[in-house]
Amino acid sequence: MTFIRDIEEYETGKDILSSRDTVSDYLDVLDRLHLIENQEAYGENYRSPKRVGKSPKRHLTDPSLSCACLGLTPEKLLKDFNTFGLMFEALVERDLRIYMDYLDGHLYHFRDNVTGLEVDSILEFSDGDYAAVEIKLGYTQVDDAKKSLMSFYENMIKKPKFMCIIVGKCPAVIKDPETGIYIVPITALKP
Repeated sequence: MTFIRDIEEYETGKDILSSRDTVSDYLDVLDRLHLIENQEAYGENYRSPKRVGKSPKRHLTDPSLSCACLGLTPEKLLKDFNTFGLMFEALVERDLRIYMDYLDGHLYHFRDNVTGLEVDSILEFSDGDYAAVEIKLGYTQVDDAKKSLMSFYENMIKKPKFMCIIVGKCPAVIKDPETGIYIVPITALKP
């Protein structure tokens, strides 16, 4: 956990144990108040250490809370596309979580520390099928996202039902003829 690693740089011995307990208590309170959402790790095997042993990605329940805490305005976000991209990803993952709850599915993330392979969101449906989703604010990032998804596809034994890239702006839903990957504007995400 990043909090703990940061604390370990500056604390020693008994202080580290106390700090770990404090962080754990804070996370527990935030979870019980439904202010954070944990996005668990995905692995093909349900008992895999990739699924069970990995740390979840933590999100504030609504990315507007992050913006409020950081004092971010639309003007500030338009001047900092790296932060804007992170907020966009959190917004899309919040929406995907809502849709997956409705479909009786689950939202995961995928990260393989050995190969460096990473996918923003894995949508696992109630029948065990899944989809791989990359989230990019700008259309200029689509080619990199396609490469990442294709690398993921090639390395998985059980292949995803479909793969898509959700982008901030795109004229329509597009199916890439070479890869079969869907490119979807965020405005297409609706019930």
